[in-house]
Amino acid sequence: MAEQSWHEARLIPTSGINGAEEQERRATSALLAVLSAVKEFNRALLKPLGAPAGTVECYIEVPFVHGEKRYFPDGLIRVSRGTRSWTSLVEVKTGSNALTTEQLESYLEIARTEGFDAVITISNEIPAIAGQHPTKIDGRKLRKVELHHLSWSQVLTEAVMQKEFRGVADPDQAWILGELIRYLEHKRSGALEFDDMGDSWTSIRDSVGAGTLRTNDQGIRMVVSRFDALLRFASLALGRRLGTEVVPVLTRKESADPGVRAAALTEQLVSSGQLSGSIRIPDAAAHLTVTADLRAGQVTCHADLDAPREGRSTTRVNWLVRQLKNAPDTIRVECAIAHSRGATSAELLRAVREDPACLVLDASKEIRSFRVAMSTPMGTKRGRGRGAFIDSVLSGVDAFYESVLDDLKVWSAPPPRIRPTPTEAEVTEPGTAESLSSTDYSSQDGSAPEAAPTAHSWSAG
Repeated sequence: MAEQSWHEARLIPTSGINGAEEQERRATSALLAVLSAVKEFNRALLKPLGAPAGTVECYIEVPFVHGEKRYFPDGLIRVSRGTRSWTSLVEVKTGSNALTTEQLESYLEIARTEGFDAVITISNEIPAIAGQHPTKIDGRKLRKVELHHLSWSQVLTEAVMQKEFRGVADPDQAWILGELIRYLEHKRSGALEFDDMGDSWTSIRDSVGAGTLRTNDQGIRMVVSRFDALLRFASLALGRRLGTEVVPVLTRKESADPGVRAAALTEQLVSSGQLSGSIRIPDAAAHLTVTADLRAGQVTCHADLDAPREGRSTTRVNWLVRQLKNAPDTIRVECAIAHSRGATSAELLRAVREDPACLVLDASKEIRSFRVAMSTPMGTKRGRGRGAFIDSVLSGVDAFYESVLDDLKVWSAPPPRIRPTPTEAEVTEPGTAESLSSTDYSSQDGSAPEAAPTAHSWSAG
């Protein structure tokens, strides 16, 4: 038998998974075991949730009695450091299984009774805004116990970034973390990617196309929420490839109140048929903004960049074109004019490469900024695969970053140069006409002539 057909032994096998219950049990056990074994990984995952640095102990299916019922949370994490300890219950869902309000509120009550600090949920649900929980919970249950949520995509991203970019000191622990990554990336693990725009996607999409969508239509809030969740998933996926934390851009009001962001997206979808949002990539020249135009059937990714503050208009255009060496000819380049509200010009990169002056409306006016945009066909299906909306957004983000944004740099003024000092041969004799001009910072070269006596001068004696 050829060795190519042999299956390598794995620490966490995907074979033998039968049903959702076995899938959840194995995913929980694998994750918690690796958390207790790999110090760098448990710090990366648990520190943002309030856990101290210390010894991590993990257990699965710990029994508790609450009221007249017996409960078995999927896991329990205890972090100990000296006399201090931090304990959290863990509830896990895999596949398309969703968290339920009744179960989580029971676990919050158990945690409060036992004096635990938190309840952590892990599922494939991705909240529209980071820090927001996907399940509606009575706020009174959260007075003494914190509730945290991690998506499987977020767990996988943290694992990849720790192993491939931040590093794990112990080689054996690094191998163990790699085994968890391989397991979570396997389709049988139940740690799925973002794969559905929701039940209301088709009806809302058709209403946008017909021009009949209203702000109070049923399902519109679900669609805008799923779009924001898609932006978060796209950020996590891009961050795994870049080895850095990529996050959606939100205003302070939107971060404090998710309803503000949802209302803005709803209004945008009704008025223009568009959904848009931006993501922040550390050290990138600009935010990457994604706009899905459901009427035009296009996904557009763009970046706004300040133009240089010196040089002629064509010089500034050439500065941008030189950076777009890997961009396709179909990229759209726009420029905005300073002190001219609404004055812009736009051309395809193909034309700008041939003639940079085609973007210059008026050579006497200053170019203030550039916008570089890439448009691709938008998928319409609610799920994943060919012709799907999700895939068209994800592929558009990846293509724009790789061919455009990755090459862009922010303009910075050159440092000031030292003014040259004239040589002795260049200095003329005092008293000549040439000696009146000077290249030094001060015009007081040489000794100052004596002041002539004035009419009011008095002589001694």
